[in-house]
Amino acid sequence: MEAQTDRLAAELRDIRFPLARGLIQGDPQHRNALHAPDGRAVLCDWDTVAYGQPEWDLVTIEVHCRRFGFDQHHYRRFADVYGWDVTAWPGYPVLAGLRELRMITTNARKVHHAPASLAEVQRRVEALRKGDRAFRWNIL
Repeated sequence: MEAQTDRLAAELRDIRFPLARGLIQGDPQHRNALHAPDGRAVLCDWDTVAYGQPEWDLVTIEVHCRRFGFDQHHYRRFADVYGWDVTAWPGYPVLAGLRELRMITTNARKVHHAPASLAEVQRRVEALRKGDRAFRWNIL
């Protein structure tokens, strides 16, 4: 995993971001949205808000859709409404790889307080080692 992390960090230095910097939520995911009766969704949980590249938020949404069992159509609808598909961008594999590592390490740090999550962290690490991008993760 260390070699993979080093490779991603090196590749990140060469990425050219096509979208304009702006306010990003930092952790946009299904559980961080409140849904109004009229179907509108409002993002909540703004503790990771920052000024930066929206590609980070867009990659997070794609990773959550792919890893947590939302079908490809679900992500495709989002990308169509947003007007840009992050998976078609050359920097996508690097950002997606970094986001997945962060999602694993964040939960690995919590294993001491949530020992039942260890098995899931180990499953995720093994899938990354195998390069299995379609492997479904369980929500912790």
